[in-house]
Amino acid sequence: MSPPSSLQPPTESSAPIELERVQKLFADPRRISESQFLRREIAQRMHERLALVKIAPQCVIDAGCGEGADLSVLQNRFPAARILGIDASPAMLSEARNRHNGARSSMHRALSKWLAPMFKGGHNPSPMLAASNFAQLPLAANTTDLVWSNLALHWHPQPDYVFAEWRRVLRVDGLLMFSCFGPDTFKELRTACMHMDTAPHTLPFVDMHDFGDMLVNAGFSTPVMDMEAITVTYGTVEKLLNDVRAWGGNPLASRRRGLVGTGVWRRMVQALEAQRLPNGSISLSFEIIYGHAFRPAPRTTAAGEAIVRLDLHKK
Repeated sequence: MSPPSSLQPPTESSAPIELERVQKLFADPRRISESQFLRREIAQRMHERLALVKIAPQCVIDAGCGEGADLSVLQNRFPAARILGIDASPAMLSEARNRHNGARSSMHRALSKWLAPMFKGGHNPSPMLAASNFAQLPLAANTTDLVWSNLALHWHPQPDYVFAEWRRVLRVDGLLMFSCFGPDTFKELRTACMHMDTAPHTLPFVDMHDFGDMLVNAGFSTPVMDMEAITVTYGTVEKLLNDVRAWGGNPLASRRRGLVGTGVWRRMVQALEAQRLPNGSISLSFEIIYGHAFRPAPRTTAAGEAIVRLDLHKK
């Protein structure tokens, strides 16, 4: 997989994320297993939002499908649709394939049980899987009705190009629905890391309003953006840091490359310890951004001629 920078120049929306580093950070599904509780919680909230939209897709893409926890849920919700799981990590796709060839994990069974009243039962084919860069999907234009992406977009260095690619593959009136981390995510850790050095230790997550502007610029109509704050508390600094690593770690090209000295590391740990609440726990914040938008009907032809929809002018 080639990074998009090999095809397109950086933009103001770009972050110095190394996609090859992202692949390595997600190369071991066991490494991220401890963080799945939040991914499943956000997925459930996204499914609740999706239930409010009237849509009968023929083709659904799960962009950033990871180990495949949402693939069967989407297939059960839309039994007539072809489901395609896309992820940048071949290791995660292998895990997804194993999951659907064998028994479902207990967490997946729990999610299906929570959402079962929304779905129709029945036998469904296994989802298709493909390794791909989000900004270079292996699909023709106008072939997809729903692009779904849960907590994955923030791992791409050029989200504006990703939105343009997602619009390209969507049919007219197709729906994009996604979630990702916002700027206040890991703010406690970011503050503590300032006691180590000036190197970035967490991603510079994109603001919700900037995402809205990107969607409009990419050609989506009336995007709806929303956010909520979620706080997870920990008893130990060690557990907090282990979960942060399980959420993916630091793929920035500008990250610190060498080992951190014991004294420097101790200052960061002490800074986290100083943030303990009266009940003794340490908080870790997550800003969750939700967005959805539709691909509108074109207003001009390929030659630049205006398209007039006569049905809109009926009296």
